[in-house]
Amino acid sequence: MKVEDKKVVIFTAPSGAGKTTLVRHLLGQMEQLCFSVSATTRHKRPHEEHGKDYYFLEPSVFEQKIKEGDFLEWEEVYKGTCYGTLKEEVERIWSLHKYAIFDVDVKGAVNIKNFYQDQALAVFVKPPSVETLMERLIGRKTETLEAIETRMARARMELTYEDQFDICVVNDDLDIAKKEAFEVVSQFLSKKTLA
Repeated sequence: MKVEDKKVVIFTAPSGAGKTTLVRHLLGQMEQLCFSVSATTRHKRPHEEHGKDYYFLEPSVFEQKIKEGDFLEWEEVYKGTCYGTLKEEVERIWSLHKYAIFDVDVKGAVNIKNFYQDQALAVFVKPPSVETLMERLIGRKTETLEAIETRMARARMELTYEDQFDICVVNDDLDIAKKEAFEVVSQFLSKKTLA
């Protein structure tokens, strides 16, 4: 892969806005994309696979990688539980002659965009309204009302980051959002950049 072809695509959004759905759609439509697997210190769940769902690292290994500057971004999301993106993961994807696509939180997305600059397309997925976001989170029936309130507080903060991204896709109608996401990513990947 030539230097000018080394690109990354970043999708970010508040929880429940639909970024994961859009990323899965793009992965199913565009064979040149490869999902960037995050690293975490949390324990592996029975159905999960190391290297496929996450890179499951011991906290001491994760800390060492932080000290050595191996992460593009990382965050302690919950007390004692860290998540991050390893630089070597992007290199692995590029070695396959593919483009890395990320599904990350807002702060992680800002850090990845700052690192790759013009080599990165950063897409902010936005719900049509805060009320719609709340309805979606309640509709999932996966969390307590207290957990939803915590997510909503974080979502309100994350929505203030919208102007730090290259483009905003409003996910009001999922089919329209899928089409728009496909178009913006296709256009970005076909463009030559100066790396």
